[in-house]
Amino acid sequence: MNQLAIIAADLVAIAVLTFGVYFPRHHRRDLVVAFLGVNIGVLAVSMVLGSSTVGAGLGLGLFGVLSIIRLRSDEIAQHEVAYYFAALALGLLAGLSGSLDALNGGLMLLMIAALFVGDHPHLFRRYRQQTVNLDVAHTDEDALRAHLEVLLGGRVVNLSIKHVDLVDDTTLAEVRYLADRRQPARRGLVERDRATVAA
Repeated sequence: MNQLAIIAADLVAIAVLTFGVYFPRHHRRDLVVAFLGVNIGVLAVSMVLGSSTVGAGLGLGLFGVLSIIRLRSDEIAQHEVAYYFAALALGLLAGLSGSLDALNGGLMLLMIAALFVGDHPHLFRRYRQQTVNLDVAHTDEDALRAHLEVLLGGRVVNLSIKHVDLVDDTTLAEVRYLADRRQPARRGLVERDRATVAA
């Protein structure tokens, strides 16, 4: 009965996280399947390993299971990595605990609440990141910063020049800026979240 309760709690938690928090904000269907699959798979494997008498082999078994999960930096962004690990952690917490108590329930709620708040669209809503390819070769960083502030309509808080081509007269830069609330977001620029995850 205790195992059924913790399984039900895990299913409710991953459903709230996936369908109540993630999908309404980001609308990426393929990751819905990934989050559910990771959660249920880790829950099942950790419950089987936890109920067996392998003892020290439990850690090695879990390590082997988790090592097959590979996150590609060009496919998911940093916030999606956080959802991935939350789905994984919910499954581990439910599978290894074996019973539902106040601590386990509180930790599940804490993970969901952390992502709900941390990924809320109103949190730091004016801060943006863009990768910009300009048709001018800028060798002066201060001049480039001033140009980008006019172009983006905001104050540049971080600037990283990735590539300057003096032959084709182009500049590739990654810029983080604080958008002016009086101006709409500029179009024609490519916005891209970057995630670097060691496989």
